[in-house]
Amino acid sequence: MQYSTLHGNLKINEVNVEVNCKLNGKYCGKCCYNTEMVLTEEDIKRITGLGYPEEYFVDLTGSFPKLRNVNGHCVFLDEETGKCLIYDRRPLGCRLYPLVYDAKEGKVTVDSLCPKAKEISKETIRKYEKIVKMLATRVLRKM
Repeated sequence: MQYSTLHGNLKINEVNVEVNCKLNGKYCGKCCYNTEMVLTEEDIKRITGLGYPEEYFVDLTGSFPKLRNVNGHCVFLDEETGKCLIYDRRPLGCRLYPLVYDAKEGKVTVDSLCPKAKEISKETIRKYEKIVKMLATRVLRKM
């Protein structure tokens, strides 16, 4: 599959903030509950390419497309295992999490709601900072 180039030569399949998401032997999945994860056009194309119709996973209420929630969690979360059903093709925002853009401060931070937030290094923040800002800029332009 062809991947879009995001920043420089970095491709979407190379974007992955390394987080050990296991808590007590099970995948956490906390970030997948009541998610408001933004979807880019590229995300939507990649996921529809897996055979999922847009109506199944895209929530169009609001200013920008985002992942649909079902029973209070992302439509792609397997409740039993806590794993993502489309992990290898998950949206850019999911790949970057727990890095988020703080619009008030104008900088990239680590989401304190993530139980593993303290494990994210300053080096990781620097590595993905431009991509997080790019994604935030796309969203803020549509608001």
